[in-house]
Amino acid sequence: MRLRSKAREIALHILYQIEIAHTDYQSACQNYLKNYPQKQEVIDFSRTLIEGVCKNLQDLDFLIKKYVKNWEIDRMAVIDRNILRLACFEIINLPEIPPKVSINEAIELAKRFGDIDSPRFVNGVLDKIYKMESKKVNEVTQ
Repeated sequence: MRLRSKAREIALHILYQIEIAHTDYQSACQNYLKNYPQKQEVIDFSRTLIEGVCKNLQDLDFLIKKYVKNWEIDRMAVIDRNILRLACFEIINLPEIPPKVSINEAIELAKRFGDIDSPRFVNGVLDKIYKMESKKVNEVTQ
């Protein structure tokens, strides 16, 4: 598995733990990495994702809600919700990563950890977000 793919997987595990156990991200990261040591590059990118999602949670949830029809974010599966948050954070805040890579990585996480409908759901939501938000950015810069 590629290093960044592994980092995304770890970030998803830790975000899940944070949400289920109601713990802070520093403790969750520390506990996870104590039990599953990783290369420094994996740790660094995982922390970037986890901290980014946790610090921007309200904005990310607002963005997701805006493009999800007939769904409340609190009623989504915890895995799907956190996959969407991770990918949205990447798309919006990490311009060095092509959005299509972030979307593809999110779909792969949904295939591995979500239910049968998760990949299609994640792809649909992220595709809408990418298309609509990139239009807004292009309109502002022109």
